[in-house]
Amino acid sequence: MNLLKEFSLEDKCSYLDNKQQTTHYKVINDCSLESCQDLVERGYRRFGKMYFRPICATCNECQSIKIDVLNYNFSKSARRILKKASHINTYIQRPTVSQEHLKVFDRYHLHMSEKKDWEYNKTTPEHYYHSFVLGHEDFGYEVLYYDDNRLIGVDLIDILEDGISSIYFYYDPEYAYLSLGKYSLYNQIKLAKQENKKWIYLGYYVEGCPSLSYKAEYKPYKTLQGRPNQYEEYKWI
Repeated sequence: MNLLKEFSLEDKCSYLDNKQQTTHYKVINDCSLESCQDLVERGYRRFGKMYFRPICATCNECQSIKIDVLNYNFSKSARRILKKASHINTYIQRPTVSQEHLKVFDRYHLHMSEKKDWEYNKTTPEHYYHSFVLGHEDFGYEVLYYDDNRLIGVDLIDILEDGISSIYFYYDPEYAYLSLGKYSLYNQIKLAKQENKKWIYLGYYVEGCPSLSYKAEYKPYKTLQGRPNQYEEYKWI
């Protein structure tokens, strides 16, 4: 692992209103699978070469959770969603960027700005590349969802030693009726079961944040205790 730089920044909270957020960052070049696994186990998330986690002194609302794949059972509702979208074609490959990607990405974020008041800024190929393509090393993948020849969703994941780290998913809002967010996560669980992986690392659950609180629905799951550093033992409970 080649740590290029390490720093912390304070800014407006991304998840809760009227709060400040302190985030710790590690910029890593040529991160190994083992190092990525270790960081994710300690509550870090990856965008490009950037690994980050919240370290707010007075708030612990961001809880790292992971789905227990071996004990997860698909509900009737989940099976209905899987059946409804069974005509969608799925491909997995190393992350890329194309005009198709950018078009769907922008349509999704414009839709979310209207639906959930997300801040919207039109993306660029450079920004997308640095956020979702760079730094994938030998563990990063994208799962592409197509309706015939039309790209309708992109799921970015890391396949780790013991599980799948769910990085980011976006979709064409015209296909919202297919519940593609849930569909993509169910497919991650199916892939993990096929590959004998134990966990889906879902990132942060924040009870008061509508964009993150849904994660508690995927039971059973475990929660990371505290914010262990690289020299401390970590415990999921």
